[in-house]
Amino acid sequence: MLIIGIAGGSGSGKTTVAKRLAERLHDHIVIVSQDSYYKDQSHLPLEERQALNFDHPNAIDWDLLTSNVKRLKEGQDIEQPVYSYITCTRSETETVHISPAPIIIVEGILIFTCKKLMDQMDIKVYVDADDDDRLMRVIARDIRERGKDVEWVMDRYTKTVKPMHLQFIAPSKRYADIIVPQGGHNRVAINILVATIRNILKLKAEEEESGN
Repeated sequence: MLIIGIAGGSGSGKTTVAKRLAERLHDHIVIVSQDSYYKDQSHLPLEERQALNFDHPNAIDWDLLTSNVKRLKEGQDIEQPVYSYITCTRSETETVHISPAPIIIVEGILIFTCKKLMDQMDIKVYVDADDDDRLMRVIARDIRERGKDVEWVMDRYTKTVKPMHLQFIAPSKRYADIIVPQGGHNRVAINILVATIRNILKLKAEEEESGN
C-alpha cells in the first residue's frame, strides 16, 4: 500500500491532481479529503461558525484524520465524516464508507502541518500555483459551491486565506518530495507522478514476492 499526501494552497488544483491520478490509476486508488475532518462547530451560533478561521491547523480534527489513515494502512475500513461548508457542522447521521486500496491519497491545504500524518506518507506532493490564479478559483468555487458572494470571498481571502497561506501552507512546501506547478493542467507532472507511483508499487510487489 502507498500513502500519498497532496498539499497546496486553496485553489491551487490539489483536488484536480488527485482526480487525474484516480483517472489514470482506476480502481487502485481512494481519496481521503482533509476538508471532511473540520472540527464540528454545531455548538456555536451560525454567525460565529461562519466567522471561524478554517485555514488554521487548529480547525482540523487531526486525531481522527490520522487515526483513519492509520486504519486504512492496516487494511481496515473507515467511515469518513461529512462536513458542510454551508452550516459549518459535521453530519451526525451521514458518513462516507471508505475501504482500503493499494493507493491512498490524503489531500488538503494543511496536511503537511501535522507531523503524525506526514510520518504515514510514502510520497508528499505540493501543488503550486500563482496567487492570482488561486484567488480566481477560490472566488468561482465559493460562489458556485458554497453560496457566497464576491464581497464575502474577498474579505475572507484578505483576513484569513492569504495570511494563513503565508504562515502555514507555503512554508510546508519544503516537506514535499515532488512539486507540481500549474495543478492538474500540468500533464507532464501528472505523467511523472503516475510513472513514479507505478514503479514504487512494482518494487513493493517484488519485495513482497521475494520475502515469501
